[in-house]
Amino acid sequence: MENAIAVVSDRLFLEHRAPGGDHPERPERLEAALSALASANLGPRRLDLLARDASLDELGRVHSAEYLESLPRIAGRSGYLDPDTYFVPYTYAAALRAAGGSVALTDALLDGAAQYGLSLVRPPGHHARPGAAMGFCVLNNVAVAAAHARARGARRVAVVDYDVHHGNGTQEMFYSDPSVLYVSLHQFPFYPGTGSVAETGRGEGVGSTVNVPLSAGAGDAAYIAAFDRIVGPVLAEFDPDFVFVSAGFDAHERDPLAEMHVTDRGYAEMLRRLCAALPRGARGRLAVVLEGGYDLQGLRGSLQATLEALDSGPSPFDPGPVSPRHEEDLARALKSAEQHFHVG
Repeated sequence: MENAIAVVSDRLFLEHRAPGGDHPERPERLEAALSALASANLGPRRLDLLARDASLDELGRVHSAEYLESLPRIAGRSGYLDPDTYFVPYTYAAALRAAGGSVALTDALLDGAAQYGLSLVRPPGHHARPGAAMGFCVLNNVAVAAAHARARGARRVAVVDYDVHHGNGTQEMFYSDPSVLYVSLHQFPFYPGTGSVAETGRGEGVGSTVNVPLSAGAGDAAYIAAFDRIVGPVLAEFDPDFVFVSAGFDAHERDPLAEMHVTDRGYAEMLRRLCAALPRGARGRLAVVLEGGYDLQGLRGSLQATLEALDSGPSPFDPGPVSPRHEEDLARALKSAEQHFHVG
C-alpha cells in the first residue's frame, strides 16, 4: 500500500524493568509510545510486523564477538552492566528482540511492504558500543539495522539522531565507514561527553559524521534552523538509499533528564524537513527507531505528532528567532560541516 507505515513492537519489552522499579528507562515508556501510535489513527496505512530475535551474524556486524559471547550470562539474572544500565531476567531476551525487530522492520521496507517504518523497542540502543553496554543501552538497535540495510545492498545509509544525548555508540560503529552517514543533534556538553564538531570521522570515513552540538536551552527555533541549514543540505547531498531516525524524545521541554525545550510540534517539523530534504525520498525507506524520552506525556505527544507528520507535506509553522547563543552553536557546526558538504 502506498505510504504504508510498518510497525514492530513486542510485549516482551515490558519485561525489562529495573530491580526495584525506580529507573527512568521503564516499561511505561513503551506503553506511552503504543498509546501515541493508537492516537495517531493510521488506519489501513498501518502494517503490523512480528518482531524476531537478531542472529549473532546480524549483531556481529557492529558488536564484538567477545561482547556477544558474554551477554548470555545475564539471562535469568539481575544486576548492572554499567552504573546506568540494569539487567533483569528477561533483559537479554528483550535486547535480542529489540535488535531483531529493527532488522525485521528494515527487511519490510527493503522488500517494499511499506514506505515508512516504526520500531517501538526497548531497551534503547544508541549508546551501546561495539564491546560494551552503556547509558541504558544493551545492543545498538539502529546500528544493527543500518548494517543490515548495507548488507542487503543499500549503497548509502543515513542515521539521523535527535536524542538529547549524543549517540556515541552509533558514531563509533560507523566512524570509518563512508557508506553510513551519522548526523546527531544533541545537548552539549552533556552525557556521554562525546559529539563535538571536531568529531567528523576517521580514515575513509572522514566527513561521514556530522555533529550539531547545542547548548542547554535550545528549543524549536534552534533545532529547526539546524535542519534547514545543516541536516537537510547534508542529507540532500549524501542522497541515502535508506534513512534511520534515532528518535529520542528527551529534548522535549517536559523531559526531566535534560535541559532542552523542543515541543511536540517541533518534533513534527524536524521530521517534515528531513523527509523534504531527501532527493529520492530514500526510495521510500525511512525507519523511526525509538531511543530516549523519559516524560511520558512528552514522549506520547511528540511521537504522535511525528507519526502524523509523515507524508503530510509542508507546514507554515514559525518557531521564532534563534537565540544569539544558539546561533553561535549553529555557526560552529556549519563551519565544520562545510568542510565536507555544501551547506549554509
